[in-house]
Parts: sequence; C-alpha cells; structure tokens
Amino acid sequence: MSKNADLHARRLAATPRGVGVLGDFFAERAENSLLWDAEGRRFIDFAAGIAVLNTGHRHPKVTAAVKAQLDAFSHTCYQVVPYEGYVRLAEKLNEIVPIEGPKKTAFFTTGAEAVENAVKVARAATGRSGIIAFSGAFHGRTLMGMALTGKVNPYKINFGPMPADVFHAPFPVHGVSVADSLKYVQHLFKADVDPKRVAAIIIEPVQGEGGFYVVPAELMAGLRKICDEHGILLIADEIQTGFARTGKTFAMEHHAVKADLMTMAKSLAGGFPLSALTGRAELMDAAAPGGLGGTYAGSPLAVAAALAVLEVIEEEQLNARAERLGAALKERLNSLKSAVPQIADVRGLGFMVAVEFNKPGSHEPDADFAKKVQTEAMKRGLILLTCGVYSNVIRFLAPLTIEDAVFAEALDILDAALKA
Repeated sequence: MSKNADLHARRLAATPRGVGVLGDFFAERAENSLLWDAEGRRFIDFAAGIAVLNTGHRHPKVTAAVKAQLDAFSHTCYQVVPYEGYVRLAEKLNEIVPIEGPKKTAFFTTGAEAVENAVKVARAATGRSGIIAFSGAFHGRTLMGMALTGKVNPYKINFGPMPADVFHAPFPVHGVSVADSLKYVQHLFKADVDPKRVAAIIIEPVQGEGGFYVVPAELMAGLRKICDEHGILLIADEIQTGFARTGKTFAMEHHAVKADLMTMAKSLAGGFPLSALTGRAELMDAAAPGGLGGTYAGSPLAVAAALAVLEVIEEEQLNARAERLGAALKERLNSLKSAVPQIADVRGLGFMVAVEFNKPGSHEPDADFAKKVQTEAMKRGLILLTCGVYSNVIRFLAPLTIEDAVFAEALDILDAALKA
C-alpha cells in the first residue's frame, strides 16, 4: 500500500466523516505557493488553507518571527500575564482598519470566535438581541456562526434548533436586486422584528463560501443608512476578504461607508490560528471585564506571525500584486468562454476571483462540471476549491506571493482542466 493510501485508511478509521476532506493525499512540506505530498508529488496550492496563506506557506519573515517568539515564550494566557506583542498588534490594527474614530481590538483564535464576539459586543453595546444576516453568507460552524450562515447543506443539517433572534435577508444575486434586498430588510421590521430590537446587521463585503459575490456599493450604503436610522450596528465580516486579498488591505476600503465592527482571521497570521475583532472604542468597551477573551486568544506565536504578515503586505506591495494577478486570471478565464460554454460568469475583486458554471445555454447551475474541473486540475497538480450555494463555482485563493513562473504554470493547468 502506498504511503498516501495507508494514511487515508488510517484517517477514515480514526477521524469522523463530519470533518470533510478534499484530498486523498497528505501534506509533507510546503513553500510559498507549492506543496509536496507524502510521496513527493508536487502541487500548486490555489486553496492556500482556505484563504489563510495570502503571504504563502512559510514566508521567511513570518517563520523567523515565530521562531524568535518561541525562543522567548509560547504561552502565558494574555488575561493572566499580558505581553507587548498583543498590544502592538492591536495598535497596528486600530491604525489601519477602516472604522471611524478611536478604535480598540481584541484577539481570539478562529474566525467563528471573532464573529461570536462581534455579536456579544453588539448586544452588550446596544442592549438589543436581534441580528440580521444574508442568504448565502458564511460566518462559521459554531452555533451562532451556523445561525448566521445562509446555507443549509452541509452547515446546518442535523444540528437542531439554531439560536433565536437571527434573521436573513436575500443577498442581491440570482434575480434579486439591491432594491429587493433593502426592501426585504424593511419588510423584516414590519413582519418579524422591531428595528429597536436589532443589535446589528452582519455582512461579508465579498461573500466567500456563498460564491465570491461582491457587495454592490449601493447595498452597503443602503445598509449603513438603515443602521444609522435605527441605531443598529454594521458588522463587516472580513475573515476571507482581509489582508490584501481584494487589492486593498480590507475589502471595506472599496466602499465609501464604514462599518462599526470588523471581524478578521484567516490570512491575519500567515497560517497560525489568530482572529481579531476591531470596533469603535466605546462599543468594544461595552462588555464587562472577563466577558471577552479565551485561554488561547491572542497566542503569542500567532501575534508574532501577524506582525510580520503586516510588514510583508507593505514591503512586498501585495495590494498592487493582488490587482495584477487577479486581472491576469480574469483575462485568461474570459478568453476561454467560447471554448468552455459552461463558463457563466467570471468575477471578483483583486485576487479574490471566481468562475461560475451553468449548463450551456441555460441559467441552471452546473455543480457537476465544477467538480470535474476541480478533479481534473488536481490530477494535473493544481489544488482548487469550489463554493457557492449551488456548489457550481470555483474560487481562486492562491498566495499573493506566488512566483510569476508558477502562476503561469497554474493558468496553463487550469486552461487544460477546463478544456478536458
């Protein structure tokens, strides 16, 4: 039995099927945009740990920062004995996150935790309980994360009743207009929840799991207006969009309006578990001491990595690089439309790009074709992820640091997989 096959058999015996796994091969080592499996096979990684590695696998600067921190200490629990790195990273995020006025930041471990704590802060600050999210949204796998997520399969199946006071409005896609979405929020106020009982509206500036749909400027502006009118907070979930992925450090920088609270995770710490919640200072101070935090929240190793990541984004001009790579990818995908009639749409901001597939000549989603392209690319050494409510979208999340030659090679593999 091959090494991968042996590990695969052991995985099936030892771990639950509820943790879905894409590959039947196992990682042995990785460098920037490349990954080698247990048998030495080379892959180009266009998944990047689901948008976690904007600065690539094992960026030298990130690795050096973590090694230096490991030589000092690995854990104290910030709530017991604090450390300067946590404070310095909070100061840095307070400086760059696009929220008006004085800001404060708290750190956690996962994106779902950041979302949970955003809800806690919003409720504590407003004295209200209701939260409005959108269809197609993804906000995590915890109970509140699931409740906010606007996709049933596989995230909500068999997990029983969801937390109360969560409402969904339709996202403007698949025949729904911006006016329809905004009208539906107003309809919720008439039919389901008094606006005086709504603490926050949460939205991803670009839907991640939902299919890489970009929030139109007029929707974000309309939500900001509704929030201001009713004393509701606007939460931007930048967990997948943050840290140069969209050609700006944060996707909210593409909008004229600003959020009150922002959640971050994924590429914040270049592969180390860290999430953040930044918000207006008076909101962040609403929770009583002890109400926020966690044993591992703001791990010293992850904080050191994050400080290095922010330097890399600036030094290597990754915002500009995201724009350039995204434009080249979109150009290549658009050039294939005549040869691949299943291509229904190519979209995205910066290097947060997706291609959507429908059955030729119709508006019917073609999930089978997306899966075939993904499988064919994998056979040729390119790791791709699907997404979308109908699973008919392939999303591209390669490191922004990918070498030009490897990027060109990946585009050729993608071209061949689409045509095959």
